[in-house]
Formats: sequence, C-alpha cells, structure tokens
Amino acid sequence: MRWKMCICIFTIVCWGRTLCVPQHLINEFKTSVLPLFGMKERPKLHGQRPHIPEDLRRLYDIQNSLDYDTASLPLPGLHTKSANTVRSFLHVESPIDEKFIHHDKFRLKFDLASIPKGEKLKAAEIKLTRESLPASGAAPIYRLLVHDILRRGVKGKRPPIMRVIDSQLIDTRENSTVSVDVSPAVQRWLQDPKTNYGVLVALHASGKAAATRRHLRLRRHADADWWQKQPVLYTYTDDGKNRQRTAAEMKLRPKRGAGARKIRQKEKDPCRRRKMYVDFRDVGWSDWIVAPPGYDAFYCFGACDYPLPEHFNTTNHAIVQSLVNSMKPTEVPKPCCVPTSLSSISMLYVASDGNVILKNYKDMVVVGCGCR
Repeated sequence: MRWKMCICIFTIVCWGRTLCVPQHLINEFKTSVLPLFGMKERPKLHGQRPHIPEDLRRLYDIQNSLDYDTASLPLPGLHTKSANTVRSFLHVESPIDEKFIHHDKFRLKFDLASIPKGEKLKAAEIKLTRESLPASGAAPIYRLLVHDILRRGVKGKRPPIMRVIDSQLIDTRENSTVSVDVSPAVQRWLQDPKTNYGVLVALHASGKAAATRRHLRLRRHADADWWQKQPVLYTYTDDGKNRQRTAAEMKLRPKRGAGARKIRQKEKDPCRRRKMYVDFRDVGWSDWIVAPPGYDAFYCFGACDYPLPEHFNTTNHAIVQSLVNSMKPTEVPKPCCVPTSLSSISMLYVASDGNVILKNYKDMVVVGCGCR
C-alpha cells in the first residue's frame, strides 16, 4: 500500500485525521527551512556529537519556561540586551600550551571564525571550573587576572603587550564556576581577527608554592572528566532579527504556548488554531539538533463567515469584506483565517565546527488566529 511508503514530518490532526507527507515534500521542507535558521546547508558532524555544556542546557530550559515571549537572555550581570544567540567555544590547543608548565598561568585561544559578520556582540565570558583544596599553610584566597594579549612577544627580543580586562578574588575552599568578562577582547578579535592572540589567565597568591597548586582548571590533564570541566568561552550576539518589545507590549501579548480560546462548534467549523507538530527526528536532523526534538507549530484554519464574532480577532477591513461577500459572494472572497499572533522557540544545536549554539527564532509558533 502506497501510504506506508511516506514519512510523516508533520503530524496534523484536523477533523480527526492524521496527514502524512511524502518524501519529495520533506526534501522541499529541508531546503526551505534551513535558511530560516540562517544556514545554507545542514551541519555535518564528524564522529560523535560533542559535549553539550550544562550552562547552555540550563539556559535553554530557562528560555522555554518563561511565561512571556522575549529574545532577551535572563543572565544577571551580563548586558546581553537584545542578544538572541549564544555560542560556545573551546580552547584551540597548540604547541604553545606546552610552554606553560605551571598551573597558575595559561593562555586560552578561541577560534571565532563561525560568528557571522552581521551579528553584534552584546557580551562575552569565559567560565572556569574551580575546585576546593584541602586545608594547608598556603593562602586560600587568590587573585585571578585575565589579560588580553594585544601583541605577541618574541623570545629574546621583546615581551608581549597585554592589558588586564578582568580581575577577581578566588576562594580555593569552595567549589563553583568562575565567570570572567572578556567582552573587550572578543570585540577586538571580531573587528580584526588577525589580532586574536587569545587571553592569558594568571593566578597570584601570597602563600608559598602557590604556583604548583591546581585548583582552577585551565589546561588539559589526564582527568576523565576534563570534557566537563574545561574552560568554555560563551559569546552573546544579536543577529538583528528580533525587535525588542516594550514592557507594555509583553503584557498585552499572550503567554508563550497559551492555547487559543475555545470556541463552540457550529454547523461550519470556525476559524481557529489547529494542531500541527514538526518532528525534527523524522527529517533526519536529530543528530545536530539537541533540543527540542520537535515542537508544536500549529496552524490556522476555518470559516470566516458573516457576521464575524469579536473573538475572531478581526480587522475593520475584514468585517467590511465579510459583509460585501455576503452580498456578492461571486465577486469578493471571504476573509482568510490567518495567524494574528506568533511566538518564538529556542533551539539548541551543534554547528559543523563542533561548537554548540543556543538561538532564539521568532515567529515560529502560532499563538492566536483571526480573520483578516
């Protein structure tokens, strides 16, 4: 039977039926939807999927639990403003790493070539894992300094030129994550990639043998959990596609994921929101899309018959068009049942370069329908 050969990309429940979409439409879907995600082609992953930072998973969960629809990231202390994209970057290892033999100083280098030129940087931070140390005679408090390397040094000829861009006190008796602000350095690297020499992270303490004590994860070790505790650079950018809404607009806007008002069924099925689920797994995208596995997109369908009820979210023009249609049905069509309110979704996915990205995409979910 032919219907068994098709693959369901959309599960559409309409009048009790489940519709199935054939393969050629799935291919067209892939071609049409990728540009919406800002991609020319789907990411090609080599080998096993990279580790997904817990910070991005946590931020994804927070974004999807908000009662209102906004692209702003809920990150206290970071001026992310209209940022709708978060990218994670890992240190690019090189022979230079071997020159740092102690645990109190290390250079971190990140390749930012995957950030589109059109995106504006709002904030950037490096997160470092801090581990507590057993009590000893050494000073428990360290000073952490982060230097932007403005010019590389040449051994025997000239020292490097650096500037301090962040400074923090570290308590070695506590376990937690340290966040350092590297926005000035990242902004400079994006403007002139040739000057990206990385940052130098240095620890200073008054205790003896402080340099040999490892309590901040800066460089690779033989530890099995290094993939969980290695330094990660997060950049927060705005692609200009999401206009920031005012507080008044957010109050008027329906809550994210709120269902359309239930309407009593009449003889003709009225305009309303219908179920439509997009499953990324059926399209073969589950290898690079981490979350969500799919989402409820919904669609609008139904009759816009005269007279139009108030809850149909009609415009004045639609009311007039409906009235004229009732008098001249062969000359003027009925108003159309269309989305009147849309909300965004957050997606967590892996790019071709192995970096993990959290991005907010606007106008992806139908919240309300009306006759227009």
